[in-house]
This record gives sequence, structure tokens and C-alpha cells, in this order.
Amino acid sequence: MPIHYDQPEKHLAVIRIDRPEKRNALDLYHFRDLAAAWRRFKDDPEAWVAIVTGTDGSFFAGADLKSYIPQVTELQEKIATGEVAEIDGCRLSDGTYAVLRNVRLYKPIIAAIDGPCVAGGMELLGGVDIRLATGRSTFGVLEPRRGLFAGGGTTVRLPRQIAFPAAMELLLTAEAITAERALALGVLNEIVPEEELMTAALGWAHRILANAPLAVQATKESVLRGLALELDEAYKVEQEISTRVFSSEDAREGPRAFAEKRSPVWHGR
Repeated sequence: MPIHYDQPEKHLAVIRIDRPEKRNALDLYHFRDLAAAWRRFKDDPEAWVAIVTGTDGSFFAGADLKSYIPQVTELQEKIATGEVAEIDGCRLSDGTYAVLRNVRLYKPIIAAIDGPCVAGGMELLGGVDIRLATGRSTFGVLEPRRGLFAGGGTTVRLPRQIAFPAAMELLLTAEAITAERALALGVLNEIVPEEELMTAALGWAHRILANAPLAVQATKESVLRGLALELDEAYKVEQEISTRVFSSEDAREGPRAFAEKRSPVWHGR
């Protein structure tokens, strides 16, 4: 199974892309499985934080062009003729859902990157919140080098997430850059040794899990929804979300635990 979904500890999910023979490039069926993993995480009320990672020195190289393009073409033709809406549970929307494009998923996601994070890997990176990488990792929006277009969200999200000149450097040159350069451009939070990658990712997860899950998810929701709005409308969304959080059970537990000088017990409600 090239897409693994594990829950190694309470409230934490780990999604691992495991197709090293293709440098973790995915075909239609594996995009389906990655999309299913994200849906599972989204729908599980007990899963509060996710780590997405790769295996054997590869993170995610996007689509396996040798197989993915013919598969998508076949599916499109069958849909156009009304023959089918999907093949083996695969839908055209799986590719964009797999890289979290236009997905309303407000739970925090950490990327633990070792190796190439290019093409679709950069598209997925745009949908996560905390990014860690090893020194041997590389990053690049390579689609224009092959006459293609990064249509999974990169041209929209990247200029909103890092400085405009840095985003255009990546988008227009279509060149791979080092982890050090990615850190300098604001693409990454931290570079760690290879043997410490998952330990560091777990450390970030635990720091987030120490906080009230509703408050954390509400914060991410306010940020993402607000980015798509004018300032006045974004403030209205923030106020709406604030009212919701302050009426929660966890909002009562936090001050009570502080007054009683103990750690809070979060229930996510």
C-alpha cells in the first residue's frame, strides 16, 4: 500500500507516501488513496494534527507522468461519453484533493520532507502549515520545464505565502533549489538532520497538541478564510469564529485549569 495512514499516538495521524521506485510520484490510483487519507483525517474528530512524509529519501514528486496522463485522459473520455463517472473509485477531483487544493481542512498539518519536493510536492506543500526538511531535500515548481502548468494551487498559494519576488523566482525559473535556499525564501520553518526528521516533526505536533484543538482549528480557519476576503469581511469572519470558540467547553476549561494551577484537559468541544 503506497499510501499509509497510521495513528501512532492519541490525536495524531501520520500519512506516509511510499512509492520510492517512482521517487514518490503518483498515478491516478495513488492520488485516489492520498485523497482518501486526507478525507479520513478530516472526518475523524479524534485526529487533531497530521504529519505527512515520504520514505527512502523521497517526499513527493507529483504525478507519475508516464501513467497518470494516460489514465486521466481515459477517465476524461469515459466521463465525456457518459460511460462512467469514475474508474475503480478514482475521480478527476482526487488529484486536487490529494494536494489539498480548495479543501476546507482546518486541522494543522506538518510536512516532514526528506528528498525531492517538486511539482505536485510543492502543490501539497502549499496546503500544509509547518514545513520541516532535511539538508538533502530539494524544492521546485518544475512544470514549465516540461511544458506543463502547476494547476494544483501553487500559482495561487505560493505568492500568498512567501514574498512576491521569492515566489516568482520559483515559479518562473522552474529550477530546483536547496533546502537552505527554501528556508531563506520562507518556504520552510526548519532544517533538521535526516535522522532527526520525524522526532522534530513529532516535537512540533506535541507543541500544537498542547493547545485546545477547537481554538487551533478555529485559528487556521480564520486565517485561510480571511486571506480570500477584503479586510472588513475578514474581521467579520474572525468575530464569528471567536464567538463560536468562546462558547465552547474548552474555553471554560482553559481558564479553570490556569486558576487551579494544573494542565488543561481538552475535549475538543
